[in-house]
Amino acid sequence: MCGILAVLGCVDNSHAKRSRIIELSRRLRHRGPDWSGIHCHEDCYLAHQRLAIVDPTSGDQPLYNEDKTIIVTVNGEIYNHEELRGKLKSHQFRTGSDCEVIAHLYEEYGEDFVDMLDGMFSFVLLDTRDKSFIAARDPIGITPLYMGWGLDGSIWFASEMKALSDDCERFMSFLPGHIYSSKCGALRRWYNPPWYSENIPSAPYDPLVLREAFEKAVVKRLMTDVPFGVLLSGGLDSSLVAAVASRHLAEVKSARQWGSKLHTFCIGLKGSPDLKAAREVADYLGTLHHELHFTVQEGIDAIEEVIYHIETYDVTTVRASTPMFLMSRKIKSLGVKMVLSGEGSDEIFGGYLYFHKAPNKEEFHQETCRKIKALHLYDCLRANKSTSAWGVEARVPFLDKEFINVAMNIDPEWKMVRPDLCRIEKWILRNAFDDDKNPYLPKHILYRQKEQFSDGVGYSWIDGLKDHANEHVSDAMLMNASFIYPENTPTTKEAYYYRTIFERFFPKNAARSTVPGGPSVACSTAKAVEWDAAWSKNPDPSGRAALGVHAAAYDEKVASLPAVNNSSSPNGLPQKKLQEGIVEATATSV
Repeated sequence: MCGILAVLGCVDNSHAKRSRIIELSRRLRHRGPDWSGIHCHEDCYLAHQRLAIVDPTSGDQPLYNEDKTIIVTVNGEIYNHEELRGKLKSHQFRTGSDCEVIAHLYEEYGEDFVDMLDGMFSFVLLDTRDKSFIAARDPIGITPLYMGWGLDGSIWFASEMKALSDDCERFMSFLPGHIYSSKCGALRRWYNPPWYSENIPSAPYDPLVLREAFEKAVVKRLMTDVPFGVLLSGGLDSSLVAAVASRHLAEVKSARQWGSKLHTFCIGLKGSPDLKAAREVADYLGTLHHELHFTVQEGIDAIEEVIYHIETYDVTTVRASTPMFLMSRKIKSLGVKMVLSGEGSDEIFGGYLYFHKAPNKEEFHQETCRKIKALHLYDCLRANKSTSAWGVEARVPFLDKEFINVAMNIDPEWKMVRPDLCRIEKWILRNAFDDDKNPYLPKHILYRQKEQFSDGVGYSWIDGLKDHANEHVSDAMLMNASFIYPENTPTTKEAYYYRTIFERFFPKNAARSTVPGGPSVACSTAKAVEWDAAWSKNPDPSGRAALGVHAAAYDEKVASLPAVNNSSSPNGLPQKKLQEGIVEATATSV
């Protein structure tokens, strides 16, 4: 990941203003410690902090077209850049950077080129020929971007809020899948896939098509000139990423800086569920596995720094970001600059445990759409900023544009949790990789039940956070929370504690407004309560709020299944095979 800062239309274009913008850009240097760049054109400034992943020697930014009339600063990766270069044969490229295509695509196709990009990106492009500019963000919001306005009429864009919050009167999170054009002075959505309208899809489920789409998504994200690895929790999603990446490296016999074996990383409290499961997956795949430990106190000591970097006070995000933040520091110390991670699967396939209560496929699909559209405020924000805090880039194959199109076009009836058919959450994904002849994963890993990251690293982590918050937030403070924080009022002492830290770093109204819905919206959603009122009785936003759905519930489901036989179930798969998968998953649940 890189850090970008663009200030356009300044009244003041003095040397002091340039110095100020350089100073603000330095606040993003953790995102790009490898090099810094700035381009000034009259009253416009484009600054960049680079993390060199592709073409480390010549890809410094800002980037230009041939005559340097078009300047672009980019945070992200364009995976189809070689294909795009083939369409730009009349253009001269100066670097091997994947991002240079953006300047030439604009020159060739105008503002409508953004949909041609396959990758994760946020960028600002200045056309000095008419002093117009555009800014755009990738479809899901994997890369962060903020937009702000100064009192002098200037418009600001930055990868993180900390680079513009002091100098902008108002700012907001730039919407994913949108483009801002100075010519029309407004945001418009450029990403318009069929599923975005929430119309119910009807395509049949083909496990091989789904599997192949995911394998392509993983392989394209191995585009790198630096050492890389996979974040492996031992859950379904990260294990599938590791399995596909490991197979690909074995097939191509690609000798990386670390050799041809895949490196995997996991963090947790000693004895945590994730550490055990990840070790088993790593042993099965034959990866070079790095098991990292932290203590509750080490996590608590890092909380303030974590909130400064992730720029949110959302409870579930803070809980999960802290171990990821600590792990990223260890990963960077080993010389790794890029990792693959499993974010996005639960949103696409309805993997959160409250989806068990979805009353019909229509509501199931609409909720997956809502969750995907909010990813930039939660899991994408966590994965990007927790790793970027230490100059590590996280890539997320489940959020590949083509894979999402395939997965979201499937009739959601196939995604529904159906105990009568032995389908647990994310069954269609598990089934797609359930290959008895050439197994990707052990069956009990393939059917391991969902564990939220902050739970999987060790349940005492959350308990420790709550105890710490209780020591710092009194009953009176929480009772008066609505007067101190009338917007998104914290409802627990833990939420109040995070909010006080956030407010110290980001005291403006605009900052707190970038965190929507309050402290527990990520899991204990209104939709969950609507589907089952029992959810409202547990205010904790972790996976443990899944009343009657977690491991114990499966014991009852398995016990109620008919006797095992070799006949096929209504979905055409052996009943014995599916039932064994659920039994094994139950045995390894925590």
